[in-house]
Amino acid sequence: MNYYGGKEMAESFRTVRKNTIVIAQDIPEDKYGFRPAPDTKSVGEILAHIALAPQFQYQIHAVEHRTTLVGFDFGALGKRLSMEEKEPRSKAQIIELLTSSGEKIATWLDGLSDAFLAEQVAAPAAAPFASRSRFEMILGLKEHEMHHRGQLMTIERLVGVVPHLTRAQQARIAATAVKN
Repeated sequence: MNYYGGKEMAESFRTVRKNTIVIAQDIPEDKYGFRPAPDTKSVGEILAHIALAPQFQYQIHAVEHRTTLVGFDFGALGKRLSMEEKEPRSKAQIIELLTSSGEKIATWLDGLSDAFLAEQVAAPAAAPFASRSRFEMILGLKEHEMHHRGQLMTIERLVGVVPHLTRAQQARIAATAVKN
């Protein structure tokens, strides 16, 4: 018996996505074009990337149910998603994309069995790993989003927004100080 299965993955993913959406809501729309350095993604592109990137794992595991990554065309899917990231979108459209894509992935995760998550997926010979379980691969969805969320929280500070998790911590500290 696994203690962390599909239902737990779905719950955890929903929590991560909820926090990403709060960040997307907190950043003013006029800052969605902000790039922290030349040749980097804008805020809007990072958010679109977060919304679209889970399609890699979804394609591999849900659509194709691959047992090997040999022959999978990462380049074609990556190019398509990169083009989609760059599509002009309003703040409201990006938030809707984060919401709808997040719920699609979370609903899928919620139905994954322990047996499915335990299945091994072989990698091409040139890959830095021989095979991984679906669990390990799919868990990367949350890790990837959290990585980019860290970037967004730094960007929030650069554009003058105090991140919501910092505001919540400050409120807890203030409440504790009042009690003492």
